[in-house]
Formats: sequence, C-alpha cells, structure tokens
Amino acid sequence: MTSYDLIVVGAGALGTFHAYQAAQAGQRVLLLEKDRYPVGATVRNFGQVVPSGLTGRWFEYGRRSLEIYRTIQRETDLSVRENGTIYIASDPDEWTLVNELHDRYQRIGYPSELLTKAQCIAKYPSLQSSYVVGGIFFAQEMSVEPEQMIHRLIAYSQHKYGVDYRPGSVVIDCQPMGSGATVTLSNRELFQADRVLICGGHEVKLLFPEVLAGAGLVVSKLQMLLAEPVPGLSLPGNILTGLTIRRYEAFQECPSYATLANQLPEHLTELKKWGIHILFKQAIDGSIIVGDSHEYAEATQAEDLGYHTQDFINDLMLAEARRIITFPLTIRKTWAGFYSQTKAEVFEHDVDPAIRIITGIGGKGMSSSAGYAEQSIQQWLG
Repeated sequence: MTSYDLIVVGAGALGTFHAYQAAQAGQRVLLLEKDRYPVGATVRNFGQVVPSGLTGRWFEYGRRSLEIYRTIQRETDLSVRENGTIYIASDPDEWTLVNELHDRYQRIGYPSELLTKAQCIAKYPSLQSSYVVGGIFFAQEMSVEPEQMIHRLIAYSQHKYGVDYRPGSVVIDCQPMGSGATVTLSNRELFQADRVLICGGHEVKLLFPEVLAGAGLVVSKLQMLLAEPVPGLSLPGNILTGLTIRRYEAFQECPSYATLANQLPEHLTELKKWGIHILFKQAIDGSIIVGDSHEYAEATQAEDLGYHTQDFINDLMLAEARRIITFPLTIRKTWAGFYSQTKAEVFEHDVDPAIRIITGIGGKGMSSSAGYAEQSIQQWLG
C-alpha cells in the first residue's frame, strides 16, 4: 500500500490549491479526482478573480490569492490576465454604493478608481450609454480561462512539486488507521496517508454522507451562456453590473445598502426572483461568457434542481444583457453549473484528527481558494 503525507480527494480549485500548498511545504501529496478531468464548478464559472466583491477573511484570502496567481503565472501560464474588474452602476442608488465601497477600500489600501459615465464608455465603448451612471475599477484584479486554469495548475503542481495526480479515481471509503487514514478506490486500490482532505464539491452522498447531511449545505444551480466572438470587439477584464452591485457581499456592507434593498426597481423583480445578475467575461478566443442565475436546493436533494437549463431564464438574462451592451449576442452554448455553499461561509469538519472535510465555499472558489488553502494547510501542518 502506497503511503503519502497528504491525500486530497477532489481536484477542483479548492482541492488542487490545497495539494499545491502542501506540496510546496514539502509534503508528499496524492491528488485524487473521480472523473477523467475536473468537470465541476471550477470549470463552469466565469474565471473571474474578484476579491473586491468579498468581505472579511474571504476578501483577505482573495487579496492573497491575487499574489499567488501572480507568482505562479511568472513560472507557468495559468491563463491569468491582469486586466482588472469594473462594476457599472446603472442608477443613483448603485452609484452611491460604488462611492461608499471606494471610500472603504481607500481606507484599507486596496486600490480602486472611480470612473465617470464618460470614462466608463471610453473604456468600454460597447456599453449602452443609457445604462451607465458611473463605475468603480480595480486594476489589479484578474481573469483566467476556467476550462484551462485547473489543468495547468495541476500540471504545474506535478512537475514543480511532485504532486501525484490520479484522475479517474473514485474514492468509496476513507477510514482512520493508526495515526493516519486509508482511502479505498472503487477498484479496491488502497492508499495510506498521515492526513486525508476531502474537497468533494457538491457531492454529499459518497463519503461521510451522515456528516454532510447535517452540515447545512445548499446547492446553487447557475445558468450561463457563451456568445460567439464579435469581430473587433475588445472587453478586457471582468465586467460586472448594477445587479451585481445589488448582490455582492462587499456592497451589502456599505452604509446605504439597507435603503437600496427596499427600493428595488419594478423591472428587476423577476430577475431577483431567479437570482440573476449580469456579468461579462471575454475569453482569449474572443467568445463572451454571460450570466448568471441562481436556484437553490438542500444538498441532499440537489437532484430536484434538474440537469436541464430553462430557456426563459436564459431569455431574462439576455434581455437584461442587451439593455447593458450594444454588440450582438449570438449564443454558441448554454450550461448549468452547481456549487455547494453554507451560511457558515465554508464547511470545515474534522471526522478524525487525520481526516478533514472542507466544502461549501460557494461562489468564492476562483477568487479566494488559493489564499484560503495556504492558511488552511499552514494551520493543519502546524
């Protein structure tokens, strides 16, 4: 039976960054992925690294994540592009929140720049003039290609730090053994380690289902769209809009948010019902990711969300997107993404001193997993 210092189950961003951090700290690491390659939330999102939308420790983890992405990008191409993030305010209430957030970030030394309506349109000429009131820009924030980044991070962790990566490895059991633990694969292969970390995303019925059933986990289903490239169109960075300002935690901590929440314009009511806020991110090939929506179910009943996408939700998103931008949106494909979340921000549970579960990071994974995993591994290894 092969032995390791750490076995990580799940090769999404959360699991892989833990594997990377542990291997960097000198641990012998085995990274197991049940599918032939990661197909979960890590590859189904926008690929936006936006600490500006987070609060508390997750903002700090996000801020540190920017540094970690930058460091790795200097050594290998993770697909990181440091083109910044802009939030576009569409009415005076959203503009008030933008100004309040700018003031707060100035106080803590997180660089941001207020942009007038004219400056926003100069930076992004394809914005509808009637939509824009002003914006806030974070030049240091990043985007990555979600379907490429995780594969490149895994490969880098293998080649630089010797992580043993084994895709197509379905873990069906994990048990304490002596001062460590063993994991059993579906083919009955056994591995042993001093520690096992389980980062299984929204999979809650395979390993320790009784623990996860009581974890208060909720699964969010997101619908997203990919539009065809538009000749000559350039949309650098992450473009977030008024509905995002009304949704993200950072703005909810602004003094005027409570008043804003009680004054939702009528045309946004149906969008809010389906958790819709509009974001744009242009891929390297020129295609444009547009989204997204949010539907929820208890993690133990995630099947109730369905495997399908609903056309009327896509239509709502497209109608709002066309209110914001002037270029044509010709949809190439649509998909549903799923991630687990919890009111406690993340679910961290020690089944045994040698077995830890971490899941339920919600929509923070791409922005803050790198920094969070660094702290998590440092704390666990002592």
